Amino acid sequence: MQFKLAFVSVALATLAAATPAARNEPASSCTTGPVQCCNSVVPATDASATKVLGLLGIVLQDVNVLVGLTCDPITVIGVGGSGCSAQAVCCEDNSHGGLISIGCVPVDL
Repeated sequence: MQFKLAFVSVALATLAAATPAARNEPASSCTTGPVQCCNSVVPATDASATKVLGLLGIVLQDVNVLVGLTCDPITVIGVGGSGCSAQAVCCEDNSHGGLISIGCVPVDL
């Protein structure tokens, strides 16, 4: 019985260690345009995101992406702190006038 408990404990610890943790990317890795400062970053399936996507007539192929809501570009990084008091992200599609940015990844400033 003790062997089973030890084996299960080791197996779970190994699984936990192998599961990647969500990490922020460095801001310098953003190649899709300026880093965005978004008031909120939510899954595309979130009610607030689906409402904006629906109003703009945007249909996503992959609903497993993060979207930024109410975003502004950060043009100067490092001046007066981070330059963003909300969530800094790098997004694949910033072409919706700041209402929503699609395919976002959190970044460190």
